[in-house]
Amino acid sequence: MDTRNMRLTTRTNLAMRTLMFCGVNPDKVVTKGDIARACHAKETHIAQVVHLLSQKGYLKTTRGRGGGIMLARTPSEINVGEVIRAFEDTTAFAECFQAAHNTCPLALACRLKSALSVALGAFYGALEGLTLEDLVGANDPLKALLLMRDEEPEPVI
Repeated sequence: MDTRNMRLTTRTNLAMRTLMFCGVNPDKVVTKGDIARACHAKETHIAQVVHLLSQKGYLKTTRGRGGGIMLARTPSEINVGEVIRAFEDTTAFAECFQAAHNTCPLALACRLKSALSVALGAFYGALEGLTLEDLVGANDPLKALLLMRDEEPEPVI
């Protein structure tokens, strides 16, 4: 399958990375900096997706000293398709999907929109069968990349 031309927005990609990071570290309060370092992203971009994920009820955030970010739901309660749809639904797949801004001269006779609708339905349908638990549970290679280790105290001399 050739996937070179279809892609998630950077914001959606970072949202999923953020959720996977938090899912691998479920009992830890993490910071935007922790996520940014592990996911090779700018902290400002992580801050934007954390804000949206917390607004949508996927993350809980606390401010101040000792504050940070945690999952607001268990990984088994976070549906991947729902998350991606929440982030991607703001972007029209093609101009004809935006009735108010559609200037395509073929709109009244074109069958492509219908075919694209079916394809998008299949895309989201496949993702809606997945939870965050499916992505992070028993995934030792992912845990090796994202698991935060407790800092060992410096030896006292």
